[in-house]
Amino acid sequence: MKELQSDAVYHTWILANPITHYTDQTGGPAIITFSSPTSFHSTNLQKNFSAHIKQVLESVLERNCILQFRVGEPMLANSPNETIAHLNTNSSFAPTAQFVNSITQPQRAGGTGNKINSPHMEDLFSENSLSGAAQDRLLSVARGVGLRLDYTFETFAVSTTNEMAHAAASAVAQRPGQSYNPLFLYGGVGVGKTHLMHAIGHIVLREKQNVKIIYCTGEEFTNDIVHAIQTKRASQFKDRYRSADILLIDDIQFIAGKNAVQEEFFHTFNALIKQQKQVVLTSDRPPHEIALLEDRLRSRFEAGLMIDIQQPSFELRTAIVLVKSKAQHLTIPIDMAKEIAAHVESARKIEGIITAIRSEVELKGKQITPELISSLVEHEQPTVRRISASPSDVIKAVAVHFHLTQSSLKGKSRVKHLVGARHLTMYVMKQELSMPLVEIGRWFSGRDHTSVIHAVKKIDEDLKNSIQLQQDLSAIKTTLSTK
Repeated sequence: MKELQSDAVYHTWILANPITHYTDQTGGPAIITFSSPTSFHSTNLQKNFSAHIKQVLESVLERNCILQFRVGEPMLANSPNETIAHLNTNSSFAPTAQFVNSITQPQRAGGTGNKINSPHMEDLFSENSLSGAAQDRLLSVARGVGLRLDYTFETFAVSTTNEMAHAAASAVAQRPGQSYNPLFLYGGVGVGKTHLMHAIGHIVLREKQNVKIIYCTGEEFTNDIVHAIQTKRASQFKDRYRSADILLIDDIQFIAGKNAVQEEFFHTFNALIKQQKQVVLTSDRPPHEIALLEDRLRSRFEAGLMIDIQQPSFELRTAIVLVKSKAQHLTIPIDMAKEIAAHVESARKIEGIITAIRSEVELKGKQITPELISSLVEHEQPTVRRISASPSDVIKAVAVHFHLTQSSLKGKSRVKHLVGARHLTMYVMKQELSMPLVEIGRWFSGRDHTSVIHAVKKIDEDLKNSIQLQQDLSAIKTTLSTK
C-alpha cells in the first residue's frame, strides 16, 4: 500500500486509520474493519483509498474481503492477540510489525490504552502533507486528462532540430491563449510532437487548478462525433469541447476527408479561438500537404504558429537516451548511449530500447554492458536518411565533424587521422551521392579511381566492427540530411 501513495498521504490517511477488527467467515469473505478518529477521516479513507486497500488485502490474504469503516472506539469482537493468532493460523497472512501495531496499540491523541491513533494537527496540515496531497491530486488529474506523466519539459532533450518548437511550447504553457494560437507542430514519427503537447498540459495544470484541458487524438475526436450523432447527444458533445480552456489534438490529419467531422471541428475551433482558449495541434505534415483538408481549416491552421520538428540528430538522440534512461533509474554510460543513438532513429524507438534494457536488468538481473546493448540493437537498422547534398557539402560536413580544414582533407597528406577522414568522405560520396569513382578522385587532389575503390572497401570492412565509425557516419549523414 505504501508504494501506491506518497509518504505524507500514507502516514496521514492509512496508518492513522488502523484495522481494529477481523472476522473470518468459513467459506465466505473476510470482514475487515477500520476505525477512524473522525467522520472526516473515515469518509476520506473510504472514498479515496478503499479500492487500493481492498486490492492489497485480498492479495495478501488470498481471499475476498469486505471492508467496513467505523468512527470512534474500536469494536473488537476478538481481543487483539486473538485476532492476530487467528490471522496467523487460519490464513497465509503473516502480519507485519506495522499491522500488529495497528491492532494491538490503537491510540488516540491525548490518551493511552486502547484508543484510536489519530494524526497530530500539525502533521495533518504540515507543509509536507499538503504538498504531497497536492502532488497526488495533480498526478491524478493529469492521468484523467490522458497526459503521460513522463512527458514533461524536464524530460525533453533540446537541440537545434527542435529548439524552436520547445521555445514556442514553453511560451504557450506560460501564457495559454495569448502567445501562439493555434500552435501547430508537425514532423515525422518520434520527433517529440506529442511530448511537447503533454508538457504544455502539465505546466498549465500546475499553474491553474481549475483549468479544463481536453486531450485526444484526431481519431478519438472523430469517434466522439460519430457517437454523439448516433446517440442524439450532439449538444453535449458541443458543450464539452467548446467549454475547454485548452484543446490538445494529436494527429489532426486524421479528420481530413471526413466532412461532418471537419464541419464540427471548424465551429469548435472558431468558438475556442474567439474566447482566447488555447488550441494545440500536431500532424505528421504541414497543413498544405494534408490531402482532403478543407481550405477554411487549412487557412486557420496556417494563421497560427507552425513549426516543423526535424528528425533528431545523432547528438540529440544520444541526449534522449541519457535523459530517458535517467527517468527509468538506469545509468547508461555515454559510449553505450552513442551506440544506441547510432542504430535507432526515433525517440519512440529509443523508449522501447530503454524499456528492454530495464527489463533485462530488473527481471533477469543482468548488468548494463556493451554486449547487452549490442544484443538489443542488433536488429535495428542503422539510421538511413535521404541525402540531397553536393560534394562540397560532404567535404565540409566531414571536416567540421573531425575538426579538420577542408584543404587538408582534400590534400595529399598521409597522416593517419586525415586518411581515415578522407576515406570516409569518399565513402559517403560514393554510397550516398552515387558519384562516379573518377569524379570522386578529382575532388581529392586528382587521385585515381583505384584509390577511391580502396577507400570505399576499407570503410565497408571497418563499419562491421567499429562502433565509433558507425557513430561518425551516422552523425555526418544526419548533418547532411538537415541541409
